[in-house]
Parts: sequence; C-alpha cells; structure tokens
Amino acid sequence: MDKKKGRILLVEDDRTLSTLIRDILEINKYEVVLCANGEEGLATFKAQKFDIMLVDIMMPKMDGITMIKEIRRYDQRVPIIIITAKDMKDDKVEGFRAGADDYVVKPFSTDELLLRIDAILKRVQRAQELLLTTTNEVIEFGNCKLDVGEQNLTIKTKTMHLTRKESDLIRLLAMKRNELLLREVALKAIWGDDDYFIGRSMDVFISRIRKYLKEDERVEIVNVHGLGFKMMIKD
Repeated sequence: MDKKKGRILLVEDDRTLSTLIRDILEINKYEVVLCANGEEGLATFKAQKFDIMLVDIMMPKMDGITMIKEIRRYDQRVPIIIITAKDMKDDKVEGFRAGADDYVVKPFSTDELLLRIDAILKRVQRAQELLLTTTNEVIEFGNCKLDVGEQNLTIKTKTMHLTRKESDLIRLLAMKRNELLLREVALKAIWGDDDYFIGRSMDVFISRIRKYLKEDERVEIVNVHGLGFKMMIKD
C-alpha cells in the first residue's frame, strides 16, 4: 500500500465540491475525512488526529471562523487553510485573526490547492526538524528570556506560554535586536509567503507581542513604515 502523505480534515457544506476535493486529494495520496458543518468538524477534530485542515467559511450550525477560534483555544499547531468566496476580503482577514495559516478563493484550481497543502506540510516538517536542533536554545534580551523549545517567554519573573508563530517571531526580532527585520523576510521565514493577507495576519501577531512586552520597559518593537520592524533594547 502506498504511504499516505498526510491526513486532512475537510469541512465544507457543499457536498459536490467536498467530494471533488476529496477525490483529488486521495488520488494524490492524502487521507481525507469529510465534515459538512462546523459543529461536526469540531467534534471530529477533537476525536481524531489530523495533519492539516481545509475549512469553508460559510456553513450551517457553526461557521468556519467560529470553529477555527474554538480549535485554536487548545491546538495552536495544526495548519488550517480557509476556503473563501471570491472578493470576500473580510473573510480572509477574519480567518487569519481566528488562527488560519493560508487561504484559497473559490473557484480555485486543484493544482493551487495541492501546492498550498504541500508547501504548508513541508514548512511544518522543516519547523519540526529545526525544533529538534534548537530545543535547548534560550535567547535573552532586555529583562526577557525566550525558551525556544518550550515556547515560553519569561519577562522578569512572569512566564507565559506562546504559540509557535509568536515564539518564532519573537526569536527573529531578538536575533536582529536593534536592527531592521524586513517584513518579507519574517513572512517567508514563518508563514512561507509575503502575501498581503498573510501580512495582515503578521500585524495581528506583532500587536499581540507588543502587549506581552509592555511588561519590560527596556524592550520596544518599532514599526519601520513600509519596511519591517525593529526590536529596540534600552540599556
């Protein structure tokens, strides 16, 4: 039997579309589980293990955004691609804010979908391999200490657990402390793309990190308009 490339949870209420996507993915050696609404998708995700999710936005019982928010309450790692209607920019922004990693716009080509899935799973694999080599890495800056492997940020005496993207972004900023971290460099390193809507997602992460670092008066993240960000460390 051919080895499966990954296990996918597809949550889509359009049965014709979901069946078509499933058939294409299975031909390309993915295992696929179908769910027809957000409630069913959430219950299935809690009961089984998946490598990646494809989630429609507009669904009965529970919409995709609500389902993603529920999943991100206890799982920050599983990659999620949202399926959105053409020109629905608000869907994309809300999807990224909820915790999605990427998106495809209906109607989309199956080749595009396959490439996006493959790219995300490869990034996850590379991140896991990198984690094995940086498990014991601890980065200190200002009055802060970042434990990369554990994804823990300690500010003075207070410790908080970070999501993987939060940890990776703080790590990049700290490694370039007092220097410019180019926006496109951070986007490609962490998200694998410098797409406009993914950039909006990074802005949400930057805002969140700024709130964390307010506890340390020595550390400030400065926006360099149109270019990127600087983590400034005061003596």
